Amino acid sequence: MSSVTRGKWLAVLCLLPFAVFFIAFQIAPLLWVAINSLDSAAGWGLSNYAKVFSSKFYLQAIKHSLEISFWSSVIGILIAILGAYSLRKVDSKLRDFVMAFSNMTSNFAGVPLAFAFVILLGFNGALTIILKQAGVIDDFNLYSKTGLIVLYTYFQIPLGVLLLYPAFDALREDWRESAELLGASTWDFWLHIGLPVLTPALLGTFIILLANALGAYATVYALTTGNFNVLPIRIAAMVAGDISLNPNLASALAMVLVGLMAVITVVHQWLLKRSYHVAR
Repeated sequence: MSSVTRGKWLAVLCLLPFAVFFIAFQIAPLLWVAINSLDSAAGWGLSNYAKVFSSKFYLQAIKHSLEISFWSSVIGILIAILGAYSLRKVDSKLRDFVMAFSNMTSNFAGVPLAFAFVILLGFNGALTIILKQAGVIDDFNLYSKTGLIVLYTYFQIPLGVLLLYPAFDALREDWRESAELLGASTWDFWLHIGLPVLTPALLGTFIILLANALGAYATVYALTTGNFNVLPIRIAAMVAGDISLNPNLASALAMVLVGLMAVITVVHQWLLKRSYHVAR
């Protein structure tokens, strides 16, 4: 056996534990959910999906999930872009502190995050009262769709900063200097050089933020005790049997969630290919 063949078999053996783990905890559960989504009281078929897409209640859950995820991701990535770029211009000690803080806050979710926001921005929250007394806001409902967008944006920003910060390494300072020597303005540099170089990272980060928000469950459940209509709450309610136990319909909703992410990923890949063509 040649050394090349031996190296390939060694690589396959090293990959085997990951393959077993991936199949057992990713592919197998997904197949189980997909198969069970086709099972209903009427027999095998698409009746669960028909019920989902004919129900205003479930369509509202899909709409709320998409709106909250989209707007929190857009706001989060815009702030993250400014934050990641600014970190390149500050002192290394401050940069290290902000990156460590971002790493910590990106994992600060669930019940502690919901409790912190209730204290700050609840109906009688400290920040809510201060802003009302200052005349900045008349009223703010943390438990509404707008409030959830604010809450989701909080944990989107540090994750966006962590993902985008390394992307700015691709922008070399001598490119800016060369562009300035050739008479290009700052706007021209970002439009023709900066953004095309960063586009793959921006699109990839946006998709990750979108997926992060679409699948969020613990925080919104802790804040609203399951009373706000989003997909993860509806899925969990039917699996746990809080109101009615219907795991097969929950599987159909889960597959709808998977389908949404698949569509978003396909669009992401298409935009990515277009950005490469534009860059060339």
